[in-house]
Amino acid sequence: MTEDALKPVISSALYSLLSSSSVSVPTTSLKLLAKLISSGHKPLPLRLHDLPRFQSILESLSLDWDHGTITLLRDNSELTIMDVNLLRQNQPTTSTSSRKRKRVDEDAESDTEADNDQPGDSERKEALPTVSSLSNLSKEMKEVYAMLQKPTAKGRLLAEQWRSINSSFEPICPHITKDDCAKSRRPFVTLASPSNPHPRSICDRVHFRPLIRPHTDPTLGHCSYLNTCYSEPTYAQSPSIPPLPSNQLPRPPGALSLPSGLGAGGRGKEKAPCRYLHYEVDWDEGDGGSAEAQAWRNSARARRRPFQLEIGLGALGEETKILPPQWLNCDLRRFDYSVLGKFHVILADPPWDIHMSLPYGTMTDDEMRGMPIPMLQDEGLLFLWVTGRAMEVGRECLRVWGYTRIDELVWVKINQLQRLIRTGRTGHWLNHTKEHMLVGVKTVYDADGNLKFPSWVNRGLDTDVVVSEVRETSRKPDEVYEIIERMCPGGRKVEIFGRKHNARPGWLTLGNQLGADQIFEEELLNRIKARYPERAINGPQTIAAAPR
Repeated sequence: MTEDALKPVISSALYSLLSSSSVSVPTTSLKLLAKLISSGHKPLPLRLHDLPRFQSILESLSLDWDHGTITLLRDNSELTIMDVNLLRQNQPTTSTSSRKRKRVDEDAESDTEADNDQPGDSERKEALPTVSSLSNLSKEMKEVYAMLQKPTAKGRLLAEQWRSINSSFEPICPHITKDDCAKSRRPFVTLASPSNPHPRSICDRVHFRPLIRPHTDPTLGHCSYLNTCYSEPTYAQSPSIPPLPSNQLPRPPGALSLPSGLGAGGRGKEKAPCRYLHYEVDWDEGDGGSAEAQAWRNSARARRRPFQLEIGLGALGEETKILPPQWLNCDLRRFDYSVLGKFHVILADPPWDIHMSLPYGTMTDDEMRGMPIPMLQDEGLLFLWVTGRAMEVGRECLRVWGYTRIDELVWVKINQLQRLIRTGRTGHWLNHTKEHMLVGVKTVYDADGNLKFPSWVNRGLDTDVVVSEVRETSRKPDEVYEIIERMCPGGRKVEIFGRKHNARPGWLTLGNQLGADQIFEEELLNRIKARYPERAINGPQTIAAAPR
């Protein structure tokens, strides 16, 4: 549909939406477009990716709109609807004394009485009550209000400083599959030209292909876990997931080995595999644009230098070299924690006993209370993952260990299609689509009896909600580690109950599924060898001498 044909459709839908008072201004053009699409009025032949066309039509309507006036404010690529005034057509009046209402000019108040004495037309337009709560403000004040809604310079600098340079995030196409993407783009694909001999039929975003198994029933819809569903064969192909015991048994040749995971009713139960629809990434060599464009993007990324903004140097007060990932494979219930020393940050994801079937061993509440966490820290923060009934137990453990809860972070779980998970793997009464991380500070009081906070902790850099994809069992979002590292730059950090995928530079990971030990901190290495001389530990010299 051309823009001229689309303009009256949007004009009518916009009037119906604004006259129902379901939208308040100021608002952005993106939010207004999303509201129009989901409002339930006449079907709008636009999608969110048609935002530039919608903005162009809005700018045209702001110059001449039959239903009223629209005030816009353009700031770079962002278009803000500042104010809206609607007009309605009244029925003809029979009174000969009808008056024609005129807008009162502030500079000509003395002329209003003469104007009101003039006879009016049999039909008149009367201004509706304005949709905006800012209608009484001047144009300059409205611009000031719009400026106040924008992030501060400090916020933009922080966002620029902590922006990912390697651009590991890849946006997902809203149409999901390549076929649907090509169908939606067909009217807008440009013709071939000498500079572009092969016009693209799909966008540059990530697409997915459905996995249709003999047992799949597409009418059931999407599985919330998609490629991480225990009952999907691709789950067992992940190199970071240990093989399930059911897959290690001898099986007849050609037999299909499917884990009976929680997506099929619970691990360890003999039930059919998950019959919901699963997806995998559909990526070919030609996707993502030409090699020249990709090379240009990589070079621009390398040239980008984020602005520097001092937010503190951390617990040590100086820049220190970040060591490679370190880990110790041990039984956390019997390990001698005194050899580890003191840490500024402790992160723990305990195997809480939540009275459900889980793919790993759990610890009782008494065992958790008896963990020697207090000896690991004199001053600092503790980040504790909890879920379900463990939220109450976790708060109790914080108190027993000598910590005061100061905040809480929530992880909202989504699948690889960026949709909210509805069939959580935990939860007795409601399916859990989120997890909580308690933030505690070591309970230390000053001379006046007030709780003492570490001076090197950075406050107000991040929010308390993380929306991120689910991955392997017990694997938490990478964004959480980045939040902790921004709050507490530098210093010593330890993660308890970790796995191999948790190992990060600058961190020490403790767990019983980590393989051979790897330690780069010389003092720590010497203390462990003195306490456990029989342990074979890979240190800097061992790794440097290993054959390549």
